[in-house]
Amino acid sequence: MSISIRHVTKRFAQFTALDDVSVDIPTGSLTALLGPSGSGKSTLLRVIAGLDTADAGTVSIEGADATHLPPQRREVGFVFQHYAPFKHMTVYDNIAFGLTVRKASKAETKAKVNQLLELVHLEKFQTRYPDQLSGGQRQRMALARALAVEPRVLLLDEPFGALDAQVRKELRTWLRRLHDEMNVTTVIVTHDQEEAMEVADEIVVLYDGRVQQVGHPHDVYEHPANDWVMSFLGPVTHFGDLLVRPHDLDLAHETSDGALPATVVRVTRLGFQTVVDLDVQGAPIYAQLAREATDRLTLSPGASVYVRHARGDALPAAPGVAVPGAVVPGAVVPEDAVLASDGASATP
Repeated sequence: MSISIRHVTKRFAQFTALDDVSVDIPTGSLTALLGPSGSGKSTLLRVIAGLDTADAGTVSIEGADATHLPPQRREVGFVFQHYAPFKHMTVYDNIAFGLTVRKASKAETKAKVNQLLELVHLEKFQTRYPDQLSGGQRQRMALARALAVEPRVLLLDEPFGALDAQVRKELRTWLRRLHDEMNVTTVIVTHDQEEAMEVADEIVVLYDGRVQQVGHPHDVYEHPANDWVMSFLGPVTHFGDLLVRPHDLDLAHETSDGALPATVVRVTRLGFQTVVDLDVQGAPIYAQLAREATDRLTLSPGASVYVRHARGDALPAAPGVAVPGAVVPGAVVPEDAVLASDGASATP
């Protein structure tokens, strides 16, 4: 089911969480709402779900105006970061809850729940209670319960945010496979750039309540709309007056067109790559090199090299743009303004 958001504005007291937001979410897509805390991404998800009401603008689902429909009439499934299961119910009964409320027959309920248990790989845990499951298993149970009522749209608000990094990575790979099997229109809120890049068909980048860019993950990363998007969606460094990706910089011992002389300050090996901190005419920058390139150059602190921007997009570096230090891709840009309702949870 397609979703169309048009000119949506939402305020909380004097704070504008969403400012004239318009977005189209195609049928059957997995779309990520990406941005730092306070950017408005969770508020937008709640407006789509009907949990928050927009002060202005419209929400349409499959061409029908849903702006004033209550959540239960929008046929959406919602999974929060801090999922609150029924602790006194087994995994089977938690997943069956929505079907029971809708007075589905026992045979229909059993068939549907068994299908979902197999889909989320919890068939061996159906008699367990939530506190007997791992965090990843509880989130898979939450997704199965949301899918049990066959929602037209699945909305996920930081569903893996409370889990450790390895479990998050496993679950987002699993979520992508699940989405491809179910083919339900899915919207996921995340502040994790790597997560958005890995699972989404399309990314909506939000900042300060406004849409900064919409596009395929590769296009948004390679062709950012502005310097803020570029600096948020991956590592950046200065090269003269340009903002560039550090992995788009080449180092050599011989000069070439466009190259600048530099001095190696520090060499940090990070497994598959090496971060090389450089001094270029008194300005600190850094480059990310493949391990083979580092070995070939035999870099060490104090060495003289030449650095040039060899590929990828570069943007003029606007005054005041914060550039992260030598960090691996996916580092989160901190944001001071945190919306109280961003990341809110709800009980079943």
